[in-house]
Amino acid sequence: MRSFRAVPAMAAASLLLTALCAGQAPAAVAPGRAGVDPATAQRIDDAVTAAMKEEGIPGVTVGLWFDRGHGSYVRSFGTADTATGAPMEPGLHTRIGSVTKSFTVTAVLQLVDRGRLRLDDPVSKYLAGVPGGGRITIRQLAAMRSGLYNYPSDQAWQAELRAHPTRSWKPQELLDVAFRHPARFPPGARWEYSNTNTVLLGLLVEKLGGQDLSGYLRDHVLEPVGLKDTALPKGAGIPSPYVHGYTVAGTPGGKVLDASRWNPSWGWAAGAMTSTLDDLRTWVPALTGGKLPDGKRLLEPGTQAQRMEALPTGLPGVRYGLGVLDVNGWVGHNGELPGYETIAVRHPQQGVVMVVIVNSDIDKDTGSLSNLIGKTVTRIAVPDHLWSVPAPSS
Repeated sequence: MRSFRAVPAMAAASLLLTALCAGQAPAAVAPGRAGVDPATAQRIDDAVTAAMKEEGIPGVTVGLWFDRGHGSYVRSFGTADTATGAPMEPGLHTRIGSVTKSFTVTAVLQLVDRGRLRLDDPVSKYLAGVPGGGRITIRQLAAMRSGLYNYPSDQAWQAELRAHPTRSWKPQELLDVAFRHPARFPPGARWEYSNTNTVLLGLLVEKLGGQDLSGYLRDHVLEPVGLKDTALPKGAGIPSPYVHGYTVAGTPGGKVLDASRWNPSWGWAAGAMTSTLDDLRTWVPALTGGKLPDGKRLLEPGTQAQRMEALPTGLPGVRYGLGVLDVNGWVGHNGELPGYETIAVRHPQQGVVMVVIVNSDIDKDTGSLSNLIGKTVTRIAVPDHLWSVPAPSS
């Protein structure tokens, strides 16, 4: 979905990847899964396979887990590495893009619970050099209502990223790009997605948490939740075995590139984390419920309630809280960056978690491949609660 992308579309992606899907591997089923009923599972299999063929998607992994006795569904389809033909599998590591925001904002909210800051403090109280920082609150940063320019929208920056995708970016370099532009609107006036907000929150965590963001997330979020295969890498690394991600990313003639070793440091606190299907399945209930798997609290109840108070974004059916997205009742986050698209959400009322992993961002006219797969799956499995993100009007 273009309005929530980590990087805006860099070129029209009209190339059909039929060659990549030729000889597509059959669905791999994770062992030990109870599964939904066979007829529903087959319908989902057929629909996802058809969507992949239509859009030329190399590989997809889908997980659905029902907590009211209706079983689960975990499937991988297609290819994780088109060079070797290695199949997509549920246990592979992947880049999760803006799902990272849900972790970074959780760290900020933990600092609120520890008395290190207040959500309605101005960002200038902690970080210098933010234009208008005396009027922008921490809450507005987390809720995407600060008005600060989204640095990935800068055309010169886009050109630099295309030319040097393995370059390492420092957070201040990203902010420098953003701060060259005037504010988009007064703080709090409306909602607009901006990675700049979350980069600032990452710096805030480092300053008040007393360690680098990667270490803070590991010690205070990932380990307590039990996420052994999730990390914020400090470079371009991604743990093996991993999903290869495919993009055209503005290449002349729409040449397909493997972006799996590109450096995601340009996303940092807003989009650079890696994870797995099972870790995301564990993370989403903790994120939306505010509790750890052992029943202890991830956040205090009052803080969690503020996080989940999602406000309208201007897109039909889409609301946004503090680092959480709400799409027709599906709460969590999605993420996109070159080669990778992810959805990690839960529908609290229906008691179902959904995770979608796609290893391409070459979306042609669909708006988003992960959105397409999410809509395809929910139309069959949870038809009264469709995952559907409308395209922005501009």
